[in-house]
Amino acid sequence: MSGLGELDRPGAPTGAAPDRTGPGNPESAVDRTGPGNPESAFDSTGSGNRESAVDRTRPGKPESGVDRAASTPRRGAADPVKALMHRHRELCERAVDPLEIAAGLEAHGITDRTAARFRHRDVFSLAEEMYARVSRDADAPLPAPPAAPRVHAGWVLLTLLPGALCAAALAAVHLTQGRSRLFAAAAGTLAVALALRAALHRGPLSRTDTDRPGPRPGAASGRTTPWTVWLVAYALLGNGLLDNALAGGPDALPTGTADGPWPLTAAPVLALALACAPAAWTAHILTARARRRLAASRGLEDFAAAVRPLLAGTFVLFLCALAALLTLSAAVLGEPAAYPQALALGALLFLARLLTTHGFTYAPAVVLTAAATVEAAALATVFASRLPGVGFLATPVEILVTTCGADSVPTLTCGAAALALLVHATRKLTRASAHAPPEPAR
Repeated sequence: MSGLGELDRPGAPTGAAPDRTGPGNPESAVDRTGPGNPESAFDSTGSGNRESAVDRTRPGKPESGVDRAASTPRRGAADPVKALMHRHRELCERAVDPLEIAAGLEAHGITDRTAARFRHRDVFSLAEEMYARVSRDADAPLPAPPAAPRVHAGWVLLTLLPGALCAAALAAVHLTQGRSRLFAAAAGTLAVALALRAALHRGPLSRTDTDRPGPRPGAASGRTTPWTVWLVAYALLGNGLLDNALAGGPDALPTGTADGPWPLTAAPVLALALACAPAAWTAHILTARARRRLAASRGLEDFAAAVRPLLAGTFVLFLCALAALLTLSAAVLGEPAAYPQALALGALLFLARLLTTHGFTYAPAVVLTAAATVEAAALATVFASRLPGVGFLATPVEILVTTCGADSVPTLTCGAAALALLVHATRKLTRASAHAPPEPAR
């Protein structure tokens, strides 16, 4: 009996499981529901849960999956979207619609897979939530989405001006002689350069990306004017100069023609000047339709798949317009239409300007510099080969010119450069950030 009495005494050891709800147990129901315990019943079950702490500790009652998931503490920030908004606060505050936020997020490296971590199916839905929360917090009305770029008579007339002035300059050169011809050529070149500069600073071919989010290279990387001038000048004089250099070198007088010391190929230059107008129109079509696709797309991959054929169609449309203008120019000037050389140079200049317009200036600067350097090196090696002991320098150029003609040098050079820019444009211009509307002036 004494043994049984000891067993009945409080606190005596028994064979059964210890009472988890006793006053001496640190894991009692009172302790678990205390205000200082992070695993309290209120925190783990919520205010709407009718199951009390005593019921949860009742022996033999299994813990349900919902309770187990609710009792597991959440890791990370309580509101990850709010943390993302704080990180991109400037982008969210200045955005005029969710599309601009989506483009900015993509420019910062956030993809659809990253958006899934914020419990969104894609970047567009994440941007919509961020935009709605910024507008609600600021208590400001939702602005209307930006309209597609419009056609203005100003930039339409400016794109027609370089071609008209170039045709007038060529006519003046053909109608004058001696010193008057030199003055006419200089005045015409200056007028065409000024008209081209004005056309490139207004309309679809102008830079409108200075306020877009994302890293952009410095201004020095976009200085492509000297190399563009060299490529156009080579198209005008390079073939004749190369032929005469291979024939006699610097110690021999050039053969000359009625137009000057070297035969001029003016048809490609006139066609390129006239092609400024179709280049602006095709760039306008690309921008307008890409922004419509941006408004209708629900994901970055969906937008890229829709813009790729649009970019290819725009490029082909420009080449067709350039070929038609080249045919017309050759017929008017009475010259053979050098289609491969003119189309390769036109494609290179068009893609370089298209990338520059949308804010990607580094690749056009590098590619144009490389193309101009190769053409200059071809001429330099031919002249340097006349020195004693280095005649082998001109062998590659001589073989190429003998086999395919003098225009093969600029054709291969500009064609390879245009192909590199086309691949680069296919990657860059199919991004949503490339077609985001610029921030309006404040």
